[in-house]
Amino acid sequence: MSNSSSMTKFLLLAFADTRELQLLHFWFFLGIYLAALLGNGLIITTVACDHHLHTPMYFFLLNLSLLDMGCISTTLPKAMANSLWDRRDISFSGCAAQVFLFVFLMSAELYLLSFMAYDRYVAICKPLHYETLLGSRACVHMAAAAWGSGFLCALLHTANTFSLPLCQGNALDQFFCEIPQILRLSCSDSDYLRAVGLLMVSVSFSFACFVFIVLSYVQIFRVVLRIPSEQGQHKAFSTCLPHLVVVSLFISSGMVAYVKPPSISFSFLNLVVSFLYSVVPPAVNPLIYSMRNQELKDALRKLLQYTIFRHQCRSCLSPMTPTIVTENSCMISCS
Repeated sequence: MSNSSSMTKFLLLAFADTRELQLLHFWFFLGIYLAALLGNGLIITTVACDHHLHTPMYFFLLNLSLLDMGCISTTLPKAMANSLWDRRDISFSGCAAQVFLFVFLMSAELYLLSFMAYDRYVAICKPLHYETLLGSRACVHMAAAAWGSGFLCALLHTANTFSLPLCQGNALDQFFCEIPQILRLSCSDSDYLRAVGLLMVSVSFSFACFVFIVLSYVQIFRVVLRIPSEQGQHKAFSTCLPHLVVVSLFISSGMVAYVKPPSISFSFLNLVVSFLYSVVPPAVNPLIYSMRNQELKDALRKLLQYTIFRHQCRSCLSPMTPTIVTENSCMISCS
């Protein structure tokens, strides 16, 4: 292939060579994908339906779940389809779309995680100023800034990456279209250095966000240590530490994938690192952000009880029953 204009498809890295392992990978990733969709979907539905959860923290959590669902849906379905049908190819336009969506969603998630850390910092360290600093308008502006910044970042990186002349074949050493793997196919040193320079700028912003998040949690831990109640300390640490661990895993593995030299390129290492920052956080975030959150668990339980209640009432009421039925009359009819 002489250049990118004549390229019609890329070849992705296969998870396994044998058919049995390919099917095993398909079912494994299908389980992860469905669990991520279910967990994030439940958070979105619960927060949207329960007005008691219409607060800044849950507003940001709803946006995070939306980003996680989009992120994991950008990479895993194509990888699962290739494993199921024993294929490796992805079209040029499909690869460009995957790069754009992935960078858009991951960048927006990074900025949103920074805002979420700021939200917890203000709530714990400056509770008297919480309503002033994080009103509804401020939260909407922060979320819009995260989504908008991610969109601009994705537009810039996608246009820059796919304008490069590519003449080093079409095989990518990754299970999805990742910018560093595409840059390895470039045959223009000047264009390659320009693209790498743009990546380094984005990595610098990511590192700055990471430092901001860590400093926010350090301030939170300093305040928590002053809490006289050991139960309160345990609750705060058990909630904040898992958040910090997942965020650290997400950012550090992503930086390794985009910063490591091309000479250090092993298929297994590429798969592990990309799995850690593209699949693990969207699948684990619903569990991490809800398992210690009693408010969210109570709201989810009420939502499930109401859904089951409505289903039971619809199944036991006769077709002649009036359509406008109160909960009390429905319970009487079901009894």
